[in-house]
Amino acid sequence: MKVLGIESSCDETAAAVVVDGRLVLSNAIFSQIAIHAQYGGVVPEVASRQHTLSIIPILRRALDDAGVGLAEIDAVAVTRGPGLVGSLLVGLNVAKGVAFQRGLPLIGVNHLEGHIYANWLIEQGPGPPPPQFPLICLVVSGAHSDLVLMTEHEQYQLLGRSLDDAAGEAFDKVSRLLGLGYPGGPAIQRVAASTEATPFHLPRAWLRGTYDFSFSGLKTAVLHMVQKELPEPRQDAQTEGAPERIAAEIAAAFQESVVDVLATKTVAAAKRHRAKEILLAGGVAANKPLRERIIQTSPIPVHVPRPIYCTDNAAMIASAGYFKLSEGRRSGWDLDVTTTLKLV
Repeated sequence: MKVLGIESSCDETAAAVVVDGRLVLSNAIFSQIAIHAQYGGVVPEVASRQHTLSIIPILRRALDDAGVGLAEIDAVAVTRGPGLVGSLLVGLNVAKGVAFQRGLPLIGVNHLEGHIYANWLIEQGPGPPPPQFPLICLVVSGAHSDLVLMTEHEQYQLLGRSLDDAAGEAFDKVSRLLGLGYPGGPAIQRVAASTEATPFHLPRAWLRGTYDFSFSGLKTAVLHMVQKELPEPRQDAQTEGAPERIAAEIAAAFQESVVDVLATKTVAAAKRHRAKEILLAGGVAANKPLRERIIQTSPIPVHVPRPIYCTDNAAMIASAGYFKLSEGRRSGWDLDVTTTLKLV
């Protein structure tokens, strides 16, 4: 079964064709990062206007890359939330138009669920076996940090989530404090890698007895450290290069704090619930130190999607849509977007 996936929840316009929820035939993405970087973050109105311009060319590219026409598509899956309302509506309306015109099933997909199903994707057959239940899923993105027990397809139990800033949001805000640019995750990872060790230590909000996360206090601690360690630079030879080095060391300390909490709680949850595997999902799952820490400390196999499938893409939406359709689920033509949609 070939499923056409469409994703437009934030600032990536994407379309993909996936076979039987696993084999990726195409995964076309137009990123708006360069457009929004000048503002230091995503501007909703700008994002929705760009989606309107990009969605049809991206849809055509996905079909061309897959070597199929609409006549060969069996279903259409589309992100229905969470996300920016204007952005979501562009993708949903195009998906409805394609599905209605071709008489195809329409499947609305939770964006967070899509991130989880990125772990099912392969680029050539037969590929490794699919993840085995029960699973512990760490979903970490710009707006979400969720730790979930998954016992079967579409069967989720929320174990913990961020009580304030999501991990990705904290990365963006700290990157802005350090003057490293947008998006924050790649920028912090890059400069942190340039220093072998950091003399700084930042706090961990362990929230003992829970699997919840909190990064707001960490962000405030970074602010105070920046104010103390990075005052207005003096123009003399003794401080040449010092601000850049100190910023890299603070970035490394911040990244270490986030990775420590996320990895420790994820592995502890996997042990407690006797999971067979751990899945990483979401844009922050592309962070190399986080991936390496969980793999090194986990006593069970860890699934980590390729970085291109960690960030927003349509292949993950097509995969999730396939498994929903396999369970007999499909959406009506009254399907609407839900900007604050939760996984559980």
